[in-house]
Amino acid sequence: MDGGYNPRTVEEVFRDFKGRRAGLIKALTTDVEDFYQQCDPEKENLCLYGFPSEHWEVNLPAEEVPPELPEPALGINFARDGMQEKDWLSLVAVHSDAWLLAVAFYFGARFGFDKADRKRLFSMINDLPTVFEVVTGAAKKQQKEKSSAPNHSSSKPKSNSKMGKYSKSQPKDEDEVLDEEDEEEHGDTLCGACGENYASDEFWICCDMCEKWFHGKCVKITPARAEHIKQYKCPSCSNKRART
Repeated sequence: MDGGYNPRTVEEVFRDFKGRRAGLIKALTTDVEDFYQQCDPEKENLCLYGFPSEHWEVNLPAEEVPPELPEPALGINFARDGMQEKDWLSLVAVHSDAWLLAVAFYFGARFGFDKADRKRLFSMINDLPTVFEVVTGAAKKQQKEKSSAPNHSSSKPKSNSKMGKYSKSQPKDEDEVLDEEDEEEHGDTLCGACGENYASDEFWICCDMCEKWFHGKCVKITPARAEHIKQYKCPSCSNKRART
């Protein structure tokens, strides 16, 4: 379903993995309302696909047997209404992680990766949080525990001011020292949408409900728009409130 795209080197396979992973994380976090609606239990067996372009799709499995690539878990939509939403999303995330590894090592086997290449590929993949860890918040908790220090009561600022919620998109000269401290404090913080690390030159925003941090670009919030938000709720928290 990827138009014959075949990465052939370890670096190409890893880029393919990251793109598919980003698409799956997007479906299960920022686009969760759309994903939830598409997984209607009344429909046929459906699969969640992630693509190298960082897009996702809910669709029927490939018709050819055997398929061109390993197939994702079949029938994820059937369990949607029989479980708590967070448990269902976690289950889909676990199967998504298994599929991502299957696709990556399918390419590795197809193009003859040796033991060293396979080990390097797995090491690169293993340095990223799993989809399950991002979706459940486990990745953020692990990073918080890892980066905790005696001088910091928390890895997040607790101020109620706008500056406490939003990281500046560009550091000011007079705040260089503060920026360095901010980089140290948030260096291991992960975006709740894409799972990538914090960077001081990017605009971030924290959800007031779940306290997860997000790249502004991932949740489509600009610094200017953030200044007018009294209480920010991420897409996932907004959707949960809408359905209750």
